[in-house]
Amino acid sequence: MTEITRVGVDLAKQVIQVHGVDATEAVVVARSMSRQKFAAWCAQLPGGCVVAMEACSGAHHWARRLQRLGLQPRLIAPHFVTPYRMEGKGGKNDATDAAAICEAASRPKMRFVAIKSCAQQGVLCVHRLREAYKEERTACINRIRGLLSEFGLVFPLGPGALRAQLGDALEDASNELPGCARLGLDRAFAHWRALDAEIAWCDAQISDHAKQDAQAQRLMPIRGIGPTSASALVACVADFRQFRSAGQFAAWLGWCRGRTPAVARLHWAASPNAAKTTCAPC
Repeated sequence: MTEITRVGVDLAKQVIQVHGVDATEAVVVARSMSRQKFAAWCAQLPGGCVVAMEACSGAHHWARRLQRLGLQPRLIAPHFVTPYRMEGKGGKNDATDAAAICEAASRPKMRFVAIKSCAQQGVLCVHRLREAYKEERTACINRIRGLLSEFGLVFPLGPGALRAQLGDALEDASNELPGCARLGLDRAFAHWRALDAEIAWCDAQISDHAKQDAQAQRLMPIRGIGPTSASALVACVADFRQFRSAGQFAAWLGWCRGRTPAVARLHWAASPNAAKTTCAPC
């Protein structure tokens, strides 16, 4: 274990694959182990050993644990690992993934993902729940519209117009809606209202975070940035000094040169797909 200087780790729910090399790049270990054994195995690694992982679900949790063990965790965006994957006869598998991660971590110009704290991930959890609730609400509204149109009931565009007239339509005995359809649509309407309540709760939590965080307070005076955008940015980027320039930060956000950035939608950065951007740490 004292010979290992760098380890590539392919994370999974139950089985974790490791690929360790020494200072001469010779393979010292290449094996799989359970989650419980992985933590104990890492405790035996020499202090300062680099342990690289793809930036995926659970990676920030393991990175924080490895930091407490005195190791140097490195998170790499998955698309930066792909060029180093050497697929053998068995094709893509956990072993080739771990080897590719180990190789990618050795590149001198590799860009690593900043490790998020528990507090950051907690705020991002609320942002992602909010986005999921919004998508679910849109699907619920479209479902209600589609079912109503089967009975000749068509309403103006916009959720506000549908909400204002849906109750009356369900109570109107002169339309063709049968009793079972009225009951079902009434339950769908209740689900819509419940989703509105969940989104309102998320908005309140995000607003509180934006009010309490000093960095978010500095961002909000910028035109077009509100509490939601400021909260998401601070949760995604603990230290803005990790970006070498404003252009790199813009590239991380997915802005293209020549286009007017949709500043009001900066909370896009809170989505998991933010790790797929091409420039800068995610």
